[in-house]
Amino acid sequence: MEDSAREPGIRPAVLADAAAVRAVTDAAYGPYIERIGVVPQPMRADHGAEIAAGRVFVLGEPVVGLVVVEAHEDHLFLDSVAVRPDAHGQGVGRRLLAFVDAHARALGLPEVRLYTNALMWENRKLYPRYGYELVERRVDGPYDRLHYRKRLAP
Repeated sequence: MEDSAREPGIRPAVLADAAAVRAVTDAAYGPYIERIGVVPQPMRADHGAEIAAGRVFVLGEPVVGLVVVEAHEDHLFLDSVAVRPDAHGQGVGRRLLAFVDAHARALGLPEVRLYTNALMWENRKLYPRYGYELVERRVDGPYDRLHYRKRLAP
């Protein structure tokens, strides 16, 4: 990882983190199952494969939060942000989102894209506060998704 994307305490996940990545992801997304009527996609992910591909970055020892990202030619896709519920309100999500911005810049990418389920209304308030703009709503199978982007200053 490039120096400009470094954030104290955030590091690339290693395979030994797979159980913690699953536990944090399940704790963060599990409460939404009843609300949205399906298992959120991050809970279905192959965390070991994502870690091996270098897509997962974790915060804390033990892990209290993580992001899963994927670089594309013209943007960084933020696939998942997960924070342990007992760490809410401590700036973990803010630090992770700042890391994502820095990581995209370090890769020379001009924007970050993400989507969230339309019924995860907390995110509809959160992402705009961090500079994300809603670009479309699209149904993908059982998921009703709101797609956001954040253009990054060079």
